[in-house]
Amino acid sequence: LRSSAEAAECMKKLRQILRYTGSCDGDMEKGSLRCDANVSVRLKGSSTFGTRCEIKNLNSIRYIVQAIDYEIQRQIEILESGEEISQDTLLFDVALGKTKVMRSKEDAS
Repeated sequence: LRSSAEAAECMKKLRQILRYTGSCDGDMEKGSLRCDANVSVRLKGSSTFGTRCEIKNLNSIRYIVQAIDYEIQRQIEILESGEEISQDTLLFDVALGKTKVMRSKEDAS
């Protein structure tokens, strides 16, 4: 997937399928369905993927879009400043509209 909009459409379709098959009621706000989003950016024209960060436990389509959009911009700003992306597990703080580090995957290795 290449954008937050594509991720949102994918989740909508998945939720529709789960509801249709009776596997899940798809009620994200009640925790019946959650989404983890992996985000990485790369230079235009590059085929090499960037360092991936995982945003855990997103519980609405709207928050999926907000979290991915924020994380894309955060990673671009880090790379443009000459720094490197740390491979982290993140949470999305709805009140602040920002991702926060939950744990570093690099420390776990």
